[in-house]
Amino acid sequence: MNWTIQAVGDGSIAVLEGVQGAICDLPSALDVIAATAFEMGCHKLAIEKEALAESFFDLRTGLAGEVLEKFVQYRVQVAIWGDHSGYASKALKDFIRESNRGRAVFFADSREEALCKLGQPASAR
Repeated sequence: MNWTIQAVGDGSIAVLEGVQGAICDLPSALDVIAATAFEMGCHKLAIEKEALAESFFDLRTGLAGEVLEKFVQYRVQVAIWGDHSGYASKALKDFIRESNRGRAVFFADSREEALCKLGQPASAR
């Protein structure tokens, strides 16, 4: 996997990009969480959309719910960046909008926006 660490403010954000479909099921998501939190010591992750299997964006599969629940459970904030406009699903659009109102999961259009969302204090969101 292609990992980098980005310093933002007083903390660090792990960045995963350039890997097609790295998260395709729950075990692969847990591997990413372990690498982020335990190997890199980060509790924030910016991940390129392409690193997620396409089934993640079909909410009927349940993959998004399973994966994001584990990120929340292990207290790893995650921002997924990329172009999400190509999805016609109203449920997915609602899911993205609701996620962006919270504190643990964000969807962003660009890497920079993802890093910005993760770098902001919770009170600034």
